[in-house]
Amino acid sequence: MATLSDILYKVSLKGVTGSTAVQIADVVTDSRKVVPGCCFIAVRGTLNDGHSHIASATAAGAVAVVCEEMPATPSEGITYVLVGNSAEAAGYMAHQFMGEPSRNMQLVGVTGTNGKTTVSTLLYQLFRELGYTCGLVSTVKYMIGDREMPSTHTTPDAVSLNKLLHEMWAAGCSHVFMECSSHAIHQHRITGLQFAGAIFTNITHDHLDYHKTFDEYIRVKKSFFDHLPADAFSISNLDDKRGTVMLQNTTASKFYYSLRSIADFKGRILDNGLSGLHMLINEQEVNFRMIGEFNAYNLLSVYGAAVCLGEERQEVLTVLSSLQGAEGRFEYIVSEKDSIIGIVDYAHSPDALLNVLATIKNLKKGYERVITVIGCGGDRDKAKRPVMGQVACEHSDKAIFTSDNPRSEDPAQILKDMEAGLSVENRRKFISIADRREAIKTAVSLAGKEDIVLVAGKGHEKYQDVNGVKMPFDDREILKECFELR
Repeated sequence: MATLSDILYKVSLKGVTGSTAVQIADVVTDSRKVVPGCCFIAVRGTLNDGHSHIASATAAGAVAVVCEEMPATPSEGITYVLVGNSAEAAGYMAHQFMGEPSRNMQLVGVTGTNGKTTVSTLLYQLFRELGYTCGLVSTVKYMIGDREMPSTHTTPDAVSLNKLLHEMWAAGCSHVFMECSSHAIHQHRITGLQFAGAIFTNITHDHLDYHKTFDEYIRVKKSFFDHLPADAFSISNLDDKRGTVMLQNTTASKFYYSLRSIADFKGRILDNGLSGLHMLINEQEVNFRMIGEFNAYNLLSVYGAAVCLGEERQEVLTVLSSLQGAEGRFEYIVSEKDSIIGIVDYAHSPDALLNVLATIKNLKKGYERVITVIGCGGDRDKAKRPVMGQVACEHSDKAIFTSDNPRSEDPAQILKDMEAGLSVENRRKFISIADRREAIKTAVSLAGKEDIVLVAGKGHEKYQDVNGVKMPFDDREILKECFELR
């Protein structure tokens, strides 16, 4: 229980009707979760407006309502709090109601187009190995110490997130590592949290179905760093074109990592093969189990964050050298019969796909063919579909376009959108097979000895989302089955 006036701390109020001395049993943004004595926050979402559920929330027992617009007929005995932005208010209020859990732990946020899951997962693994009890909030899963919970969103809504952080605090977590998606930043899901540090990985064209323009996407990412406290640290990729822009206005301490320029955390790749990365990091030679230049950047950012959190450099590198990263990120298996290399990766943006294919190119001995299975999600950024198709064909010997969570869209139309960006030359290098299982099976059947089959787009996901139904589907398991049937 908490007093409404206490949890309204930091919220910009436009007006109050009723008493703020009322006791609050819970804070909710979902009217279906209203319990007697709670405060209902009416948030305007992309598909649903909480203001249309105010009456049902008060009927179910809400004693206070936070809203941007007063209902036409307010209920008697209810406290109404008028604010400029309900989503922002929800962030502050949920954090206060749950006892400001982020202030009691070292919370590090990771944002960027690619690498968020790998970086946050590596940090979680690293600090666990260093002896800390840690929390993880990622696209793949949530972790509270040893306890694993399924991930519902890359970054949960403000109320769910603060309850999760409170659980982590209660479980003794000293460090929490969290992905901060652009949606979460824009929708104020992380508003009110006290970050000890933040990491920027990179930024490329993605989520333009939501943000509309690339400039707006950049602005939203940058706002995360703009709002960091002065006693936090910020770490950015100096090799990314927007790496310095991200930290331009932050009051936090600034650090950079780079493979190409002088930086606080400087790396150089000495060797990159299927056995892993051999790198020089701040003049220290290290062998890592992870593969590819993109992972060299991920490892550098993790190393930098650990140093900023006060860990000893040599110990950090020693532990990092034994870690494997996140599930569904450049996972590979080799067929026993023909030594075909199968790679499963979450790459679902043009830049991420290009990074993976560039890594594969560097791993090749010279004669192996690369066969790529790729799709594009339905009800998502349509502008990237022709680019994805072009990247897949341009950097593969054969590309198979297929379904990847078509959701409410017609898979055949998504495939046509992907085909639209192909040059005349690349049109000879692809085929379309809407059935993803058949597409993977075809790719394996086309592969010869020691060829490489990349299945991209879904990574860790264990389902296909078709018309709102999530049907079991695991790229890695399908790939293994196809290898066994050869």
